[in-house]
Amino acid sequence: MRPALLALALTLSIAAPLAPAQESRLPDIGSSAGELLTPARQAEYGGMMLRELRNYGYLLEDPLLDEWLQRMGGRLGADSDQPRQPYRFFLLRDRQINAFATLGGYIGVNAGLILTAEQEDEVAAVLAHEIAHVTQQHVLRGVERAQRDQIPILLGMLGAIVLAQSAGGTSSGDASQAAMVSAMGLMQQRQIDYTRSNESEADRVGIRTLARAGYDPDAMAGFFERMSQASRGNRGGDRELTPDYLRTHPVTTTRISEARERAEQIDREQNLTVTTTTPGGSLTERIPRRPANTPPGMLNPMLPDALRPLLADLPKGGTGQFDWARERLRVLSADTPVAAVAEYERIRQASPTGLGDAQKYGLALARMRANNPSAAAADLAPLLEKHPGSLWPALALAEAESRSGRYAAANQRFAAMLRQAPDNRAIALTYARILNEQGGGEAGKRAQAVLRPLAASSADDPVFQQGLGRANELAGDQARAGEAYAEAAYLNGRAEQALLQLQNLKKREDLDYYARARIDARIAAITPEVLELHRQGIKDPDLKRR
Repeated sequence: MRPALLALALTLSIAAPLAPAQESRLPDIGSSAGELLTPARQAEYGGMMLRELRNYGYLLEDPLLDEWLQRMGGRLGADSDQPRQPYRFFLLRDRQINAFATLGGYIGVNAGLILTAEQEDEVAAVLAHEIAHVTQQHVLRGVERAQRDQIPILLGMLGAIVLAQSAGGTSSGDASQAAMVSAMGLMQQRQIDYTRSNESEADRVGIRTLARAGYDPDAMAGFFERMSQASRGNRGGDRELTPDYLRTHPVTTTRISEARERAEQIDREQNLTVTTTTPGGSLTERIPRRPANTPPGMLNPMLPDALRPLLADLPKGGTGQFDWARERLRVLSADTPVAAVAEYERIRQASPTGLGDAQKYGLALARMRANNPSAAAADLAPLLEKHPGSLWPALALAEAESRSGRYAAANQRFAAMLRQAPDNRAIALTYARILNEQGGGEAGKRAQAVLRPLAASSADDPVFQQGLGRANELAGDQARAGEAYAEAAYLNGRAEQALLQLQNLKKREDLDYYARARIDARIAAITPEVLELHRQGIKDPDLKRR
């Protein structure tokens, strides 16, 4: 029920403010997408959705995984039809295969989709498709269409229910339910028809974005084909086993063949196929058509001229981190650490060659999360020796050393990584979390220093705010700790709790002028949101129980 209620609440919160605006305007000729909501308003709704997802515990937030996903998505966004559009990519811990785009360029990916993919290009293909839904304004038009269709269909449904109830008898309940199912079916059918009318466009635009970013355009058809096979293998009617992605993105043989044809067309545009015949046989080669100084992929025609020389030197194609990311995600999305360990044992038994290096890394993470950091450290040390430049085993080994009680070795390793990459968010957040776990005033002050460079860019990051709150608490700065904890509560979808914490914090007599001004500003910003929630009858369940 919780996902359904959340979806309903988000739909109403988006649709409700739109009606008065439309009533006061002259009739539109064609679509008014882009006029219903300003970009700032769209971003606001996207942020609200993200906070609610955190509130319900759906998000999986990890600095390393977030950095990998944002890096991949950022490359695709820069090569999209709207390179200036800001995108925010996030992970959900659900292992169903799904991905979606919503207002403001917010794009979510389920853990199950990444675990199903066999290469990063396939994940990039899905992201490029979802980015296309944003750039082509499919999401915004969907809001407009829902606003047009919802009222007449619901009125028709209510009329059918009234007629069924007036018939009397014991069958009235069944008739009412049939009327509701019929009306809801009509709404769903219209949405399916609308979705199918845009899927082809999203595929076409997305595959161009995929190629521009240097990824394999064949990956889109390959991943869709695997999803189609999953659907055909489940024709027995068990809907729960059908990937969620197929329910919102129906895959047909026509769609797969069109994706393959587009990939072949892009390949012909980028490469020249040359066959050389010799007495010993024939040799077929693909020679790039692009000049030698042009990066892989295609230059994005949507980029401003001033940006093209700067972005031309950026690396294209995969990040090279997919295997590490997938195994970390496998562990963090498992129901329990013990279940993750058991999953790796099954993988080991099914593989004739045993576990690969990335899978060994995942198993070590699972053991560390299962309170066996010494065993994890023993497994991670040879992996780091084999992959000395990889941050994934390096951070995990430092964490395992700290949890094994070897604080000096762990802190030395973290400090060395931070010196090499002082602006790396994953290193800083992981190091600060480990220092907070170690405890004590000195560790808190060191965590403050580690987090300070991230402050300007992490205002909307609950992981940062929670870590900063604990660091300030250990260092003895209770006022700053209270501000950070309140901000973390707000970002986690608990606006009322955040407001209460700030109001209590304002009562402290040791606040200076600047701290009091910051707190007043946040109270003024959060209060209207809390009042609106109260007006709608929504109150924080934890505060309500007190």
